[in-house]
This record gives sequence, C-alpha cells and structure tokens, in this order.
Amino acid sequence: MDISELYMLRCLTLAAHGRGSVAPNPMVGAVIAVEGFIIGEGFHRCFGEAHAEVNAITSVKDEALLRRSTLYVNLEPCSHYGKTPSCAELIIRKAIPRVVVAGLDPNPKVAGRGIKMLREAGIEVKTGVNEREAGALNRFFMAAHLRKRPYIILKWAQSEDGFIDGKRKDASEKPFIFSTFVTRMMAHQLRSEVQAIMVGTNTAVLDNPELTVRNWKGQSPIRLLLDRDLRIPHSYRLLDGKQQTFVFTKKTKTNLKDTENIRYFVLDDPDFRLSEIMTVLYENDIHSLLVEGGAQLHRSFLEENLWDEIIIEKVPVQLKEGVKSALFPVCKSLRLADKQYVYSNISSNEKPSLIERYFNYTF
Repeated sequence: MDISELYMLRCLTLAAHGRGSVAPNPMVGAVIAVEGFIIGEGFHRCFGEAHAEVNAITSVKDEALLRRSTLYVNLEPCSHYGKTPSCAELIIRKAIPRVVVAGLDPNPKVAGRGIKMLREAGIEVKTGVNEREAGALNRFFMAAHLRKRPYIILKWAQSEDGFIDGKRKDASEKPFIFSTFVTRMMAHQLRSEVQAIMVGTNTAVLDNPELTVRNWKGQSPIRLLLDRDLRIPHSYRLLDGKQQTFVFTKKTKTNLKDTENIRYFVLDDPDFRLSEIMTVLYENDIHSLLVEGGAQLHRSFLEENLWDEIIIEKVPVQLKEGVKSALFPVCKSLRLADKQYVYSNISSNEKPSLIERYFNYTF
C-alpha cells in the first residue's frame, strides 16, 4: 500500500463522520499532506455547509505550505456554484500543485468538469485511488445519479426454515416477533441512515406500524405507503401526520387532499410498477430507500430487479408454516457480502441470530 492509498483511507474515515446526515449529498473527506506529514484535514459535515476540501484547507495553520502540498479527496472536487462555492476554484486559487482523487462525481453538474478545471490550471491530478472503497461508502449518492433512482435496501427477519410470520387473518392477531433488543436497535440505526422507508398495504393493515426511529438516536425517514385502493384506515399510525408520509395510489377520489405531512401520488401506470414510484422518489431528491415488507412487496422489487442490497436477519427458530420470505433471483450479481452473528446475552445457552448481507451493485 503506497502513501496515496494510506491518505485516501484516511479520507474515507473522515468521510464516514458525515453518516449522520441523510440528506441527498455524498460523504466526503479530504486530507492535505506535505512531505509525508498531514497538515490539514476535514469532512463535509452537513448538507449546505462547507465541503470537505474547504474544511481541510481552512484547517491548515501555515497557508504557505499549500503551495507544495498534495490534496487527497475521495470524490471529485465540485466545479459549480450551488449552496457552496466551487471547490476546484478554491484549490486553484490556493495554488495546491497536486490532487489525488478516489472517484469521479457522477452528478451531471460535475461529471469530470472539476478534474478538467484543475488540469487546465496546471495542477497534477491522479484518479482511481481506492475507487471501489469510495464508491461503496457513497453508494446512495452513486446509485441516485447513475441509475436515476434511490439506493434500495430490502430487509426482513425470518425463521431458520424461511418464514417471516405465521398465518394471520387480521390485525387482531399479533405478528411473530423475531428480533431481540439488540437487532431491533440495529434495525432502527439503519432506519436513521436512510431517507425513506416503505411497506406494502397488507403489512400496514396487519401491523399498523410507526416506521419511525425509536431505539436509536437519529432522524426518522419519510414513510412511503403503497395503498392502491386506499385500504389503510385514517386512524392508523402511518396516517397520523406526525411524520412526513407519501401515499402511492391508483384510486382517484375528489377528497384526496395533501396535508402538512401527508402527500398523495396517483400513479398513471395501471399495473402499479415500482419503477414509476422510484422515478417519483428520485424527482423528490430521495436517494436511499429501506423496504421493510412484506414478502409480496419484496418479491415485486426482486422481479423488477430493483434492489441494491438485501439484509436478512435469520433467527434460530422453526415456524414450520406461515408466510414464506421472498425468494432470491438467480443472477450473477447476487453475492454474499458478509455474515454477522448477533447475541443478546440473555443466557449462556443462547443461539445467535445471523445477519446476512447481499449486494447487487457495482460502482
């Protein structure tokens, strides 16, 4: 591993500090070094605030050192004026002679223009250092700009024999509880890291979920409800108006009126294709989506190949009958990323839950 890779890994570590913000912006870190010594570093703290390069440059105590420094950054410096000034222009103005970049910015407003601007100013630019790691860190941002849809995570819990619930006739019958307090906490952490969370009609009717962040500190995502025939009672938590909620339906009624926190989207497609909904989300700047169920909704996403990540919590119980989990598509892109065993430490004889992750993307 050469010095560029070491500094880029530091950039990625800094960038990860921006994970608390679920706004549609990338996580970026920057390091400035001279002759093997770091003289400045920074990361993009929050949407609309100074970018990583600006924070790194500002942190340098002796600005004269910038004229013989190298700036390392995990995403191409921006070349346009948005909520903040152009980082490429700042780098040129500070006469930084060399820049090392992990990957190009797919945003059409940048898309290589930042690199071009730096090179035309006589700055040496190296690209592709730790590009894969940088792409994985910013997978939400990359998916949105490359695929024109959110990054989609399908998540469910199931028994060892592949059931996500027992057979229930109505909401009076309680669902089978798979998660421990530890895995519930992990699930709510994930909710806090995405912009939107979705359930289907049957899940909403049977479970009356809140879909908020409660067992973790963070912002609750926008709730997305698929309710083509408007079956969800207005007394349910999803329609309580306490959290921003999008309702997608095909049934047109004159009394469908948006409120402060509830928006209705009547879809043109009579088949209610998910791709149309994903386009609506992209147009509303939603770059990450967690789909929590149910099984039929998961199957629909799989059938349309609309997924980037699958997270399955497998619990050491046997249900023997009930609602089967969604089946995996047979495709080359399906690959097991990692396995994680989770104990709740209730007893020494406890069998752990197994959390598996699968990926379906290449950036």
